[in-house]
Parts: sequence; C-alpha cells; structure tokens
Amino acid sequence: MTRIALLQMQSGIDPGRNAATIVEAAERAAGEGAAMLFTPEMSGLLDRDRARAAKNIAREADDRVLSAVREAAARKALWIALGSLAIDLGGGKWANRSYLIDSGGDIAARYDKMHMFDVDLASGESWRESNAYRPGEEIVTTDTPLGRLGLSICYDLRFPALFEALGNRRCDAIAIPAAFTVPTGEAHWHVLQRARAIEASAYVIAAAQVGTHEDGRRTYGHSLVVDPWGEVLLDMGGEGPGLGFAEIDAERIAEVRRQVPSLANRRQMPD
Repeated sequence: MTRIALLQMQSGIDPGRNAATIVEAAERAAGEGAAMLFTPEMSGLLDRDRARAAKNIAREADDRVLSAVREAAARKALWIALGSLAIDLGGGKWANRSYLIDSGGDIAARYDKMHMFDVDLASGESWRESNAYRPGEEIVTTDTPLGRLGLSICYDLRFPALFEALGNRRCDAIAIPAAFTVPTGEAHWHVLQRARAIEASAYVIAAAQVGTHEDGRRTYGHSLVVDPWGEVLLDMGGEGPGLGFAEIDAERIAEVRRQVPSLANRRQMPD
C-alpha cells in the first residue's frame, strides 16, 4: 500500500497565496505519511482575466510557485504531482503544464495539456483556451512511488484515445487534475473518471478546483480516487477546499488485470 494525498483547492489570482497553500498541504501530507501529493489544474493561478493574469505568468525558470513547490518537495522528501501551472512560452502563447516533482525537488516529468477547452455552455459560460494556450503534443508517463504514472489535464478526460495510449503503456495510475465547470461536472465528472479507470485498468487520481473563485468562476470539486475496477475510494465533495488521503494498492491493479484482461486482449482497430 502507498498512501497519497489530494489537495482540493480554491485557487485565486495571487500566485504567492496559492503557493503557500500548496506548501502547507505538502507539509501536512508528509506528516501524515503520504508518499505523494496531487494538486489540481491551475494550482498556481486561476484568473479568467487574461490581461491581469499575464502579469503573473512567467517562464518556467522564473515561476515562483514551481520554485516553492520544488523546495517543499525536497524539504519533506515528498513527490508532488503539481496539477498544472500557466507557463509563458514566449511569442504570446502559454502552456497549461503539469509537473511531476520527485522527492529531491527535481522535475521528473512535464506534460502540456493536449486538448483545448473551446466551448460555449448552455449556462452562458464561454471558454476559448486556444486563444492563449498552445496545446501539447506528447504523451507522458514516468515511474513514481505508485508505479508508472500517466499525466493528463482536465478536458483531456473527454478524449479516450489518450487514455487508450496510457493503458497501452501499462500505467498503474493516471493523474487527471482539473478545474471542471459546475454544469459539466454535475453531468459527466464521475462517470468519465470511472470509465477511464476501468478502460486503463489503473487508478485514477483527480485533484480538483472547487467553489467560487476570485475571478468569478465556479468549479465543481469532487476530487476523486478511483480504483482499477471503477470503485470510488475517495470523493472530497463540492463544498470547499481540503486535503484528502487514499491508499494505492499495487496488488489490486494486478488482480483486476487478471479478472478482466482487456489490455492484453486489445486489438488495433481498422481505419
């Protein structure tokens, strides 16, 4: 068994305050025996006002949230899956980038969100991520205390080809940090997370943003841990931020893959 912690956040427009929240969570997670901490999408800054946000978005080498999290990981000997940060790529474009920080504070992996959330919702909300963000092009997996971890971010959840690829790479767990809207969360969050766990025969670990944020948006919360059978082990609800814990059992992965060997039986579909 490997103990993990999930930070459900209500990130705001001040990266310094958001960084302090993550560092405090890292200290508590390590103190309560977690080997890894998972944080949501846009942990360092959640601001839909792009002109204002631009003043707080830096290149990777200068990002103060990333620096603080790396220091906390090294100090507490804790792996941290930093759900994502907005990173300046130059040329007027940003990346929505996930970082995996090892227990020495080094960056073990980076993943840029592949699918851009460009949508008009019935609620009146309109989102155009592609106006500011450059989509990623690489599938990313890496070895961690949980085994092989696959990385994804939020809207990626709706694109099964990515998760088929992560399943083909025999990921033991998949991180799906998110800032889901309330309408889409109520409709699809739980069923999609469970489906992705079942399809990949892997744990899904989905740390989420929650509540009403400083920029006026509302996010769904319900940070989840789902086991390879599709059983929800942790649901942190939608009432507010907090820190939750779950146990990851490597034998459970092997047991499910013996019972339903869908990965072994998978065939390439014709065009």
